[in-house]
Amino acid sequence: MSNKNVTVIPAKPTGFMQGLPGLLKKRRVAGYARVSTDKDEQQNSYEAQVEYYTDYIKRNPEWEFVEVYTDEGISGTSTKHREGFKRMIADALDGKIDLILTKSVSRFARNTVDSLTTIRQLKDKGTEVYFEKENIFTMDSKGELLLTIMSSLAQEESRSISKNITWGKRKSMADGKVSFAYSSFLGYDMGADGHLYIVEEQAEIVRRIYDEFLAGKTTYDIATRLTADGIPTPMNKVKWQDSTVRHILQNVKYRGDSILQQYFVEDFLTKKIKKNTGELPLYYVSQNHPPIIPPEKFEMVQEEFRRRKEGGPYTCISPFSGRIVCGDCGGFYGRKVWHSGSTYQSFVWHCNNKFTKRKYCSTPSVKEEAIMKCFVDAFNSLIAKKDEIVRNYEECLSAITDDSAYKTRLAKVEDLSAGLTERMHDNLTRESRMMDDCGDDNPLKKERDEITAEYEVLQKEHQELTSKIALCAAKKVQVRGFLQLLKKQKKALVEFDPLVWQAAVHYMVINEDCTVKFIFRDGTELPWVIDPGVKSYKKRKLVESCQQE
Repeated sequence: MSNKNVTVIPAKPTGFMQGLPGLLKKRRVAGYARVSTDKDEQQNSYEAQVEYYTDYIKRNPEWEFVEVYTDEGISGTSTKHREGFKRMIADALDGKIDLILTKSVSRFARNTVDSLTTIRQLKDKGTEVYFEKENIFTMDSKGELLLTIMSSLAQEESRSISKNITWGKRKSMADGKVSFAYSSFLGYDMGADGHLYIVEEQAEIVRRIYDEFLAGKTTYDIATRLTADGIPTPMNKVKWQDSTVRHILQNVKYRGDSILQQYFVEDFLTKKIKKNTGELPLYYVSQNHPPIIPPEKFEMVQEEFRRRKEGGPYTCISPFSGRIVCGDCGGFYGRKVWHSGSTYQSFVWHCNNKFTKRKYCSTPSVKEEAIMKCFVDAFNSLIAKKDEIVRNYEECLSAITDDSAYKTRLAKVEDLSAGLTERMHDNLTRESRMMDDCGDDNPLKKERDEITAEYEVLQKEHQELTSKIALCAAKKVQVRGFLQLLKKQKKALVEFDPLVWQAAVHYMVINEDCTVKFIFRDGTELPWVIDPGVKSYKKRKLVESCQQE
């Protein structure tokens, strides 16, 4: 055998060894600093990190300083919104950085997946990361194993912190502490004493929105008018959206209350926010601050939303839309324009089914001003005896809105449901211990079916009781709002007021003989006679006959 000669070719220094003196060219080195809050003590830490890495890199003659990339006041659980971090990684992947120095794994990322994915991308491009606290070099053979362990620990630490923060926030909600986003909330500001006060100039805009909605305008109409009048939005934008108007109309903060925990963070890593649909408790804080909108008017608006939703697409801007019912077929009256564009133009209301092919409704067409006059006369008759009406209600309001029996039964139903839940849990536990499956003859399965059937019956009753309690509460609000309307009406109406109509009337029925019936919000029914205002000999005779009677 011939003698073999073996020549050793030295390995090319890689990883952190490239930064040692006398070896190869200078390494391009960057630092990364991040703090997760904007508090003063964290601000000092942030500045100290930047100064430290700048000096540390520049003191090493074998390193070339690139930059200290920073993120201030940003959580480390995700890299999604960390602009400094993303810019640093982009520069590294573009070949501008050879080594990144950072304080610890938790400063780099508290999400294991983000951390490992990013580091592997950097390794593929020849960029190393050094974590000082853990003394981990990612190019080291043991680096990735250590990094995986440390990142997992950091992720668990983040989970623990997130739980503590969540607990603190929920405890604050349970104590009734309300927070406001003042920069994007119309009508309120925080005073020097720490209490909310009404910004009257902005509050007038809120009141206008409520009044116009109750006068029959849609959220789109209101948004268009506000934009045309040059009124800035809560976010100080030029154009109003109907969704913004809707939010103002449905926000209980304008009645002086607040609902807490309507949304929650579903995942501490992704920070995904989810609407609370029963997963967590809600906290309703009453009388938290001065109301801009009286509770009665706020409830009227919510009822109007429900009424318009039940009535289908709503586009008319009249307060009579959906409130005038045909006494013949039960359908709604609709608004029509007669003699459009001429000097005789007028608005007339008649049943939407009046001219259908199969059946012609016999109820009359009525001019809009005739409806207005009829309401004014009928409402004035109530004002004349308002003291009697108020006195009667003060004596019986508690009785007619009493929900104590419903609440007692509801508590019993909830106890029974809780007992069934415990029985079901016990049933499933016992079944999991059984060695053999008895099929349909399994007594535990039969018991489970019986429990399920009982539970469904109780849940149905629970829903019915809840609805009855809500109706009692709504009745109480409607009656009190109606009585307040009567009390503050010091004198008879001289002309039609759409807000009084909206506040007083639930709906109005028009019959064939030109008699009408007003159903007021307190449930009172008041018959009246209307002059249609439409030229028709037959209808005029009916009116005259009714008036004589």
